[in-house]
Amino acid sequence: MKHLRLLRRESRRQVVYDLLLWIFLGIFIAAMGPDPFKDPAAFGMVTAPRLALASVAVLVGRRWPLAALMLLLPLGPWRFSEGFATVDLSWLLPRRNVKILPILATSPFIAWYAYLTGRRLVRTWPALAAFGLIVLVGVGVVLAKGGDLALWVSMTTALIGTYLVPYLLGLLRRRLLQQRRQTRLSGEAQARLRERARIARDMHDSLGHDLALIAVRAAGLELAPGLDPAQVKAAGELRLAASDATERLRQIIGLLREDSDTPPLAPVDENVAELVRRARGSGMSITLDLAPGPVPGLARAVVQEGLTNAAKHAPGAAVRVSVAPHRVSVRNGPPRARPTARPGGLGLAGLRERVRLAGGTLTAGPAGNGFEVAVELPAGGKPPACPPDDQ
Repeated sequence: MKHLRLLRRESRRQVVYDLLLWIFLGIFIAAMGPDPFKDPAAFGMVTAPRLALASVAVLVGRRWPLAALMLLLPLGPWRFSEGFATVDLSWLLPRRNVKILPILATSPFIAWYAYLTGRRLVRTWPALAAFGLIVLVGVGVVLAKGGDLALWVSMTTALIGTYLVPYLLGLLRRRLLQQRRQTRLSGEAQARLRERARIARDMHDSLGHDLALIAVRAAGLELAPGLDPAQVKAAGELRLAASDATERLRQIIGLLREDSDTPPLAPVDENVAELVRRARGSGMSITLDLAPGPVPGLARAVVQEGLTNAAKHAPGAAVRVSVAPHRVSVRNGPPRARPTARPGGLGLAGLRERVRLAGGTLTAGPAGNGFEVAVELPAGGKPPACPPDDQ
């Protein structure tokens, strides 16, 4: 029952196609044999078995083209009376007219199944074994006909033109389709990686910053006077929870981040002034210096990364943000509470790459009693500038 299900056609189009193939193949086979009206007995002895083989070949050929090719082996190009071309090899052979690529009425159908074998058969050793058997049949036919050199030439060209060339064309077609499929899958994989990198950046830029501000608020509550011990303990637990969440977020970003993905250079969401106002609202002490002139397109990313680092690694520290047309810096003083995160995040590495793509340089390190992140951008750099009144 399983094999019968495999023989079923998937659509009406396939049924019509195979039915037409069977009809034309039967007509050509009948034309090759004895006349059924003049010699019915010979027709029944010769043509009827061939029609039966052709019927089975068409039935199984869609699923197993190599099996159909072997079923049609008795109908192969073993007659050397007609050929694709006739050449004069009298200078080499006793016979003058030598048939090159002998062709019978069934040759196109055999070539078609040889093509399907190369197109659909994944393993090569069954095809090699089948072609070895076909060569043995051809050798036997030549020897039975006398074995002169002209017959060997005809048989060799018949095997190459009817079996080998169509098989190689099918094999080439299969390889091209596989390459196309691999290219498509590679493109889809790259698209998934880019989307993962985008998600990682969004999580870092939004959630990481917000968690750092929550930790800052909790640290402020923990140090606020007038709270009873239970409230101080709750604020400390909240600060530690925010720190742990920030660390888990950093690990997730490490899994999602794709180093080869090019970060966007355009700022998103809020501008620098709004970002600083929101950070002040969380309890950070921030001084903003906005110089006259256009604001660099990377200003928001630099300020956000600097404020996030200050909130995580220097809680309670005073922060000074300076934004000029060609320089952006975020500098914090010494921390007033324990840091809420461990060092080693990916934010500065990603920001450094964005600055490099913009043609600038980033420096990050100790400055006095605190830490400074500074970015120098060239005049007329790549990042877009926004007018100062947008701030």
